[in-house]
Amino acid sequence: MLTSYFGITSLGLFCFTVLLLNATPGPDTAYIVGRSVAQGRSAGLMSALGITAGCLVHGTLSAFGLTALLAASASAFMVIKLAGGGYLIYLGLKMLLKKPDPAGQGVNTAEMRPHHTIFVQALITNVLNPKVILFFLSFFPLFVRHDSPHKILAFLILGGVFALMSLCWNSGTALLAGTLSRHASNNPQIKQWLERTVGAAFIALGVKLAFTKI
Repeated sequence: MLTSYFGITSLGLFCFTVLLLNATPGPDTAYIVGRSVAQGRSAGLMSALGITAGCLVHGTLSAFGLTALLAASASAFMVIKLAGGGYLIYLGLKMLLKKPDPAGQGVNTAEMRPHHTIFVQALITNVLNPKVILFFLSFFPLFVRHDSPHKILAFLILGGVFALMSLCWNSGTALLAGTLSRHASNNPQIKQWLERTVGAAFIALGVKLAFTKI
């Protein structure tokens, strides 16, 4: 098989584990839900694309060994986790402190963001997540033979599979959250409650990431 040629082992188990990881709520899910609630399904889908781009960045860094170097440096890891945690806390505070939507207005136009901004913010959320760095560092090598002559390609392939599966799961999350938000948009109080709940989750995740240890 092609996977054997590149030294990839237990691809089915790899896919199952990635599925379980995607099903576990974290900063990526929180951001996608937050954008979907605030701005609708299209914004949620753009968030999913940004998260996917971040996964591809991590996959590329893992393939060329930069993730291992980053995780091995206590100073670099400290900067990444504080930046990532601080960024999530900032996003959460914005959602908590946002003024309520006027009755009947639906989406607050002040909260509308261009799709390219949403994409970049989602990418940053994923790239600055130290737990994702550690996951790629500790998880991917388990599925690549140590004697593989094509280690870089094997890591890139696994990174692509990871990103594709994440895109499918996150897109479903965006569509579901956007649909629920659309139904709630006629009741500003429900929508505000949803946004503040997601904002609080952002802050909690940001604090948790800031205290992540190597």
